Amino acid sequence: MNAVSPAPLDFGVDIPFVTHLGFALRVFAEGRCDIHYTPRPEHLNSFGVTHGGALMTLLDVTMACAARSQTPELGVVTIEMKTSFMQPAVGPLTAQGALMHRTATMAFTQATVVDAQGKVCAHATGTFKYMKRLATADRAVHALHPTAQAEAQSATDAP
Repeated sequence: MNAVSPAPLDFGVDIPFVTHLGFALRVFAEGRCDIHYTPRPEHLNSFGVTHGGALMTLLDVTMACAARSQTPELGVVTIEMKTSFMQPAVGPLTAQGALMHRTATMAFTQATVVDAQGKVCAHATGTFKYMKRLATADRAVHALHPTAQAEAQSATDAP
């Protein structure tokens, strides 16, 4: 008998790239995060397996969620990440992340991607910096990259 997966949880913030990839958050609590991902054909490499960039994004987002799970009102930004690829990632995947240690400003995390048979495909460790969330997307763009804010403003001013 197949167990029914619970409905995806809300990431708490709009992350367009995560939406595009189709990640489904399943666990977000107590320093843990699980995300399910079924790669689509456009997410594969020339060998017909999940592209390493998609796997790294899955690992990055999983570790970030694990870091945020104890303080969801804060955001995090990736400071560094080390990834190891063990075997090709084919079919539905699950990433499981954990917050290993945190300070007032930093989170130290790890995550592993497994396939439907439970075989480890990739593993990563990462360091994240906690950041206060800004009130609007426009302020967030401005705070992180002033040129992007100016370009966005000029695009909305154009006829």
